[in-house]
Amino acid sequence: MKSFFKVLVSTSLFISLLTSFGIANAETAPDVLVKQTADEVLSIIKNDKEIQAGNQQKLFAVAEDKILPNFDFDRVCRMVLGKNWKAATPDQQAGFQKEFRSLLLRTYASALGKYKDQVIEYKPLRLDAGVQNVSVKTQILQPGGQPVEVDYSLVRSASGWKVFDIVIEGVSLVTNYRSQFSNEIRLNGLDSLIKKLADKNKAAGIK
Repeated sequence: MKSFFKVLVSTSLFISLLTSFGIANAETAPDVLVKQTADEVLSIIKNDKEIQAGNQQKLFAVAEDKILPNFDFDRVCRMVLGKNWKAATPDQQAGFQKEFRSLLLRTYASALGKYKDQVIEYKPLRLDAGVQNVSVKTQILQPGGQPVEVDYSLVRSASGWKVFDIVIEGVSLVTNYRSQFSNEIRLNGLDSLIKKLADKNKAAGIK
């Protein structure tokens, strides 16, 4: 079965995630934050000649600076590993977080390089006072293709809204990776999973 992210990258469906989270501000509504930051990142992609020419390191830098800081990685990793997180040693937890973050970095950078002028529509968000979790719903409009539903799950933190899951056409990032990783852990153990992720990250040029 193809990797969830390979499908997304190959069809350029992942672009709204890549352009959605770059400024953490607890006073800004999540949907407003998504739209404002999308404009910034798309502008970088469109106007940087080296990115347009396929400079991979610059793509990594955009993903590193504008996207990854806005994930609640501790929460994501706990959810992705499920019961295996509690069974892991502190060193294994740290190793998994490092390699999983690099996995997302290289995946996002690859998708950024495939941006082809998709248009993102944002659905109205009702944000009740005191709410701690929200879902920002969007559609990606593609020339010659059907609209793609993309929902972002965010949690309010001390440093602003943070992403902890993405659901694309009903498929959850967390659920998908939990299924893939739990199978590898069951067969070969967590250390094997961490090593495989590390090898792939190193091969892609991420230390």
